Amino acid sequence: MKFLNDKRTWILAAVVVLLVAGAVIAIPALNTSSDADASSAPAANGPQLIAPLAYVSQFRDEPMPHILVDVRTPEEFRGGHIPGAVNIPLQSLQSRLSELPQDQTVVLYCRSGNRSADAARILERAGYESVYDMGGIIAWNAAGLPVE
Repeated sequence: MKFLNDKRTWILAAVVVLLVAGAVIAIPALNTSSDADASSAPAANGPQLIAPLAYVSQFRDEPMPHILVDVRTPEEFRGGHIPGAVNIPLQSLQSRLSELPQDQTVVLYCRSGNRSADAARILERAGYESVYDMGGIIAWNAAGLPVE
């Protein structure tokens, strides 16, 4: 039991614990996409996430044909929305798919990202190939971007 009283043993144990903890934290981070990754073209297997600043860079600064869709309720939309967005609430999206051209990129957002993820799945099942999910207007506001 003398080794348990050895200071070097405890230091080595602490280093091992810190290395394991760092790996546990770092490995999931490797699977997340950065702003640069999120701005890449949508994959054939589903919608891509895109951060607000990546959206501005890719679709506003260098205009790329797209339609920006706010899937919140009309009341939320009237309370403030991203300039240029059209409002098609998630509840009516399925019945209003004809308003969204399939040959154009569709960028979706809501308040926090839950409804936009649901909307992205609806569009994917309907055969839309170029769909981006920007998440929520909360992130847009946090980035200091304008609303109207």
